[in-house]
Amino acid sequence: MNQRTYRVAVLGGDGIGPEVTAAALEVVSAAGVAIDSTPYELGAARYLRDGFVLDDATLEELRGYDAILLGAVGPAIGDTRIPSGVLERGLLLRLRFGLDLYINYRPFRGVSGSLADGREFAIVRENTEGPYAGEGGVLRYGTAHEIATQGSVNTRFGVERCVRYAFERASTLANPKLTLVHKTNVLTFAGDLWSRVVREVKEEFSGVEVDYNHVDAACIYLVEDPGRYGIIVTDNLFGDILSDLAGAVTGGIGYAASANLNPARTGASLFEPVHGAAHDIAGTGRANPLAAVSSAALMLEHLGESEAAARVTRAVQDFKGDVAGLGTVGVTTQLMESL
Repeated sequence: MNQRTYRVAVLGGDGIGPEVTAAALEVVSAAGVAIDSTPYELGAARYLRDGFVLDDATLEELRGYDAILLGAVGPAIGDTRIPSGVLERGLLLRLRFGLDLYINYRPFRGVSGSLADGREFAIVRENTEGPYAGEGGVLRYGTAHEIATQGSVNTRFGVERCVRYAFERASTLANPKLTLVHKTNVLTFAGDLWSRVVREVKEEFSGVEVDYNHVDAACIYLVEDPGRYGIIVTDNLFGDILSDLAGAVTGGIGYAASANLNPARTGASLFEPVHGAAHDIAGTGRANPLAAVSSAALMLEHLGESEAAARVTRAVQDFKGDVAGLGTVGVTTQLMESL
């Protein structure tokens, strides 16, 4: 039987990004999946060298890959040479909008000793609307009477496709449960839209238990009782905040993986660890690659390589080594031995 070779664009990025993506690709290869990887130099270093962020031609090239694996993007702490928002909006958000990566899926499993020790849940975040859509403006800039507005864009189309994906995920759980997180008592227009869509889509998923939390209450519950959740579905801004908190209570963002998905497959989906570029340890071999490896496992699942994805995920979950001591190479070697 011929094994398929998948075309993957690799955006190593900055700092430890290239190291952890290289480690993740080694694990994918050890799991028996053939990858034809093409590197793209995008991020802070590229911008500082020649001012390039992401053009239309490169975006179209990336659309044609089976998947995109990203390491980390950003300058070193204290480096102010790149204006705020240049990389965030010009590269990361442009990839999400341009490739219609409308789902951000982040699964979590608490590592031993964490607040969520052994508990599993996931956050499904709407990824292309909300305040990040860019609606808003400023009047009388720089004066004592300056006015700044930033609107939250919520379309029926965007909300429904996110909610439906979340229900599909929840329906596969041993104890199917979906919790909508919003602030419906204050954000009455957007909150009402989200609530109505959840009620309507629920009719198609009778086996899924549905709950609702205000976002501030959800922050408390994630710390006090993360086991109460199965799938959390929420908007772009709340999802951004909650997923970082979830990373903290499950052992740290050094373990947190994410998938920016286009379930309709009209563009390549993007997989990335949640952590930053950590320039201070770049090149030392001390970087923890587990989040990148877990992101690669999500990539394998998306590509239909479910058996290999499950093996990689189990290897990460069963890994008991001293991550800080072993560093990138040591962790990767032990993971490959366990596959």
